Amino acid sequence: MKYIIIVLLVFVFCSCKHEKPVNKLEPGVYRASLKVSSKQELPFNFEVISETELKIFNAEEVIEVDEIEYKNDSVYIKTPVFEGFIVAKIENDVLNGSFVKANLDRVVPFKAEKNATRFDVTDKAEHIISGNWETVFSPDIAADKYIAKGIFKQEGNHVTGTFRTATGDYRYLEGVLNGNQLQLSTFDGAHAFLFNAVVTDSTMYGTYFSGNHWEEPFIAKRNETYELPDANTLTYLKEGYRKMSFSFPDANGDMVSLDDERFKDKVVLIQLLGTWCPNCLDESKYYTEFYNTHKNDDIEIIGLAFEYVKTEEAAFNNIKRLQERVGIEYPILLAQIGSTSKVKAQEKLPMLNHVLSYPTTIFIDKKGIVRKIHTGFNGPATGNEFVVFKKEFEDFVNDLLNE
Repeated sequence: MKYIIIVLLVFVFCSCKHEKPVNKLEPGVYRASLKVSSKQELPFNFEVISETELKIFNAEEVIEVDEIEYKNDSVYIKTPVFEGFIVAKIENDVLNGSFVKANLDRVVPFKAEKNATRFDVTDKAEHIISGNWETVFSPDIAADKYIAKGIFKQEGNHVTGTFRTATGDYRYLEGVLNGNQLQLSTFDGAHAFLFNAVVTDSTMYGTYFSGNHWEEPFIAKRNETYELPDANTLTYLKEGYRKMSFSFPDANGDMVSLDDERFKDKVVLIQLLGTWCPNCLDESKYYTEFYNTHKNDDIEIIGLAFEYVKTEEAAFNNIKRLQERVGIEYPILLAQIGSTSKVKAQEKLPMLNHVLSYPTTIFIDKKGIVRKIHTGFNGPATGNEFVVFKKEFEDFVNDLLNE
């Protein structure tokens, strides 16, 4: 009897201890920071609305987060669509933990406390950087070298904008020009980017950090007339090809190809994407809006997903999550798992000269002929470039529909 009572007391004690309330997120604006190197921290702001809802801010972008859980003594914060999550302990309104991308084995130290400031400002801006900047990343390493176009707006010390590359943009960047020191950052749950640079009236010399796994130098010079290569000329069909051919599974395990009845005598757009890719998310939102308003037209969209997760089950779970969060009704097939390698992607689509970017869109007319291939995507962070892209896209699709 005594033994039974002791066991019951232990059970009750352990149960009470297990049920002890976990510290919860308190409403307010927080300044978060990710430790991207021994000397560099990437800051961003978020506002806690309730224990299970917050918003992340990057310039004009507002990311609404509603996947927040409390387990044991920690809070788990997962942004929409992407795999990455923040796990942290809360004490006196201070969060300490990590930003984790498990399938890539990446962990970045994370901290947050109540503070509305993104970057501290101590000096008046010495220059105005509003405008266009001709940019080269990794300028001294031929294998890593690539070009970009910086697009910035400045009011006082405050700076917003992005870098456009031939394969997409670097998201909504926000920061300051502190004296002659430019600091820009963004965090969206998939990518964590930090740009630091020393600025003159016509040059930038800086370093770009992607999480704590990559950094590279960049240089830029002011050039208001600078343009990147035409995105419609970078990817093309090899000589001898006029059509696309593939067969990949959908979530039901059924193989889908362009020969299926659903796609005959229709304009078809092939979207190469990854559920891990923010530019692909931007594009998917726009394509979903377009698709939903043209359901009665002879047009179909097929997504081909190239996923780094290691199993088909995990990949299709990510695809389903993307479709549900965005409201995508067109099919997304699984083209690749275990790697986002563009070389392997091109092997699955051997009629292409290469796969240069996620996303890439292939435009096919009603006769099944490839009419155009657009590499990358000028998302909403690019401002007027996004407006230009949408007009070009809609005009071209309408031309194909009217043939």
